[in-house]
Amino acid sequence: MLKPEDLFDLTQTEHGALFAGCEHAWEPLKLISDYLRRHVRAESQHQAFGNVWIGEQVWIGEGTVIEEGAMIKGPAIIGRHCQIRHNAYIRDNVVIGDHCVIGNSCEVKNSLLFNRCQVPHFNYVGDSILGYKAHLGAGVKISNIKLIGGNVQLHWNGEWVDTGLRKFGALLGDYTDVGCNAVLNPGSIIGRQSVVYPNVNWRGILPPASVAKNRAAIEIVPRQILTGAG
Repeated sequence: MLKPEDLFDLTQTEHGALFAGCEHAWEPLKLISDYLRRHVRAESQHQAFGNVWIGEQVWIGEGTVIEEGAMIKGPAIIGRHCQIRHNAYIRDNVVIGDHCVIGNSCEVKNSLLFNRCQVPHFNYVGDSILGYKAHLGAGVKISNIKLIGGNVQLHWNGEWVDTGLRKFGALLGDYTDVGCNAVLNPGSIIGRQSVVYPNVNWRGILPPASVAKNRAAIEIVPRQILTGAG
């Protein structure tokens, strides 16, 4: 669960070199900035609609569409045939694969998205890696920094693992799906083909092919209706 190959199909990104020599799947988060400095080139083959703002150190692939109001600060690499929708905000050090969606009012920073990821509605993705065909429901937030100081630590096999990262959001394995308005706390790891239900406040490591459910009961009571209420 902690190694890159436990979570990700590295053939589903053109940037697999980020994982070279990495023992743990979160280590590329420390390398994205230098990787972009070496590889990014200011070149765009996209189609834009309306007013968009694109920084100097941004590469955008063929067939990608950028809608009105989007801002791409860079450095960033955005793949082919992506949708960057209305008012999306792509900040520093972002690598996005092919056929991805960054939707309305979504914000992404210091993250790697494998091919065919969907971040489509009101999402925040910071210091995270999203695997092949990972999907976020509307309003999902990935929290990337602890309220109490110190590095993000993971509890695994009865031991605490120090990631060495002050900011670390989540690792979402291939084919994961996170439901609407869920929150992934710092250092969350979601295994391949797992599902997090809507409104779940998740912390820790979810094994592959698992479902995290919110078991809070819904109470139904009689409605008090005032006489003569219009």
